[in-house]
Amino acid sequence: MILQERLETAIRHFGWVRIPEIIHQHAEEASKANISYLEFLDKLLAEELLAKHDRFIQTRTRLAHLPSRKTLDQFDFAFQPSVDERRIRDLSTLRFVEHQENLIFLGPPVVGKTHLAVALGLEAIKRRHTVYFITAHDLVQTLQSAHLTNTIKQKIKMFIKPDLLIIDEIGYRKMDETAAHFFFQIVSEHYERGLILLTSNKTFGAWGDIFGDTVLATAILDRLLHHSSTVNIKGES
Repeated sequence: MILQERLETAIRHFGWVRIPEIIHQHAEEASKANISYLEFLDKLLAEELLAKHDRFIQTRTRLAHLPSRKTLDQFDFAFQPSVDERRIRDLSTLRFVEHQENLIFLGPPVVGKTHLAVALGLEAIKRRHTVYFITAHDLVQTLQSAHLTNTIKQKIKMFIKPDLLIIDEIGYRKMDETAAHFFFQIVSEHYERGLILLTSNKTFGAWGDIFGDTVLATAILDRLLHHSSTVNIKGES
């Protein structure tokens, strides 16, 4: 009992979660199979590290506010032949993150833009990048509320902090002058510091209407497209 108490105290001290669940089972198996002490310890620590990694992924995924857990393997490339599967698989290696390139998915509604954005967000989380997902509509509402409560600086900092900021559905609603100005600030702050992944149902030529100002739209696009990749999807919804 004294030995067991010492083990439990040590386990709690190190903050191990998985080892308490498996230690007795592995101890019995080690005894029966005549496993060495080092191999026994290696198995325990390997499972603890795996569990810790899983908890890390779950926490980062929850904090990312992704609308779903859709992966690339769930995307129907056969239904969307305009999507180059090889290119998307290449994007999933996250070289665009290493090269500090923004990524933009353009196409009509319900063709899989959000699915692909979420899938790449999940891949980024697996590689220990911080990710945050928000729709353009929710972003505008959040910024407007922050402006009214004098917390706009804190909110903008929150949106520029993630390694990868995903803004979904640009173009479904027009932005007023205030929202467009704050959106420009976010893009400017991210410029060559963090990455933005955007989805939009509007071509770049129509962005002047979205932001209500052609000059501002041009300034936003200049920063977004300076280092970027664009994927056009022309399939059916």
